[in-house]
Amino acid sequence: MHSSLKLKFPILLALCGAIAGCASTQPVAYGGLASAAQLRPNVDDKSGRVPYSYSTAVTLRDYSSIIIDPVLVYRGQDSQFEEVSDDQKDMLAAYMQGEFESKLRNRLRISRDAGWKTLRLKLTLTGAKSSTRFLSTVTRFDLVGGPYNIVQSIRGKEGTFTGSVSYAVELYDASTNLLVSAYVAKQYPSPMNISASLGPMDASKAGIQKGADELLAAFN
Repeated sequence: MHSSLKLKFPILLALCGAIAGCASTQPVAYGGLASAAQLRPNVDDKSGRVPYSYSTAVTLRDYSSIIIDPVLVYRGQDSQFEEVSDDQKDMLAAYMQGEFESKLRNRLRISRDAGWKTLRLKLTLTGAKSSTRFLSTVTRFDLVGGPYNIVQSIRGKEGTFTGSVSYAVELYDASTNLLVSAYVAKQYPSPMNISASLGPMDASKAGIQKGADELLAAFN
């Protein structure tokens, strides 16, 4: 190996290790959620993005309408907000409300009445991490961050210095108020989604979009 490469290789390894350490912690089973007692580790999730879940024998496809409660911002001590202001939390909650309503409208009738074949959806924003300005974009192209982010993209993992969003989904039968499904999720954009690395909250918003798409898919 060329002598200059011998000197650089350990440095590159160290940098990669530091970059890997920038990933935020995984979501937890938040104690302040109404479904906290029912949530269990999700052994079927290989992605690490849905670590806790609860399900029953109820088939979501059998429902034709849904009531979507206003999105709540989790205030418990076990929340996972990193460098996110109260205004940004409120903005993300409003964005989540709009995205989930828009996506679910493609499959379900948005209702206000707890009638037959109607679900009630309770969404709780439990955490978010802002992207690091400049670094979140530059590390997509430099000699260390570029290859690392490509690998992370292939693995479906987080990119360097990029934000994320964590939230809880709780679905109740509206007529009986029985919990039929719940899960805690963490979402983030592909490391190679450059547009999601520009603004401090763009990655969190991209994660919300993915979360709405995945919930919609559960009804198909």
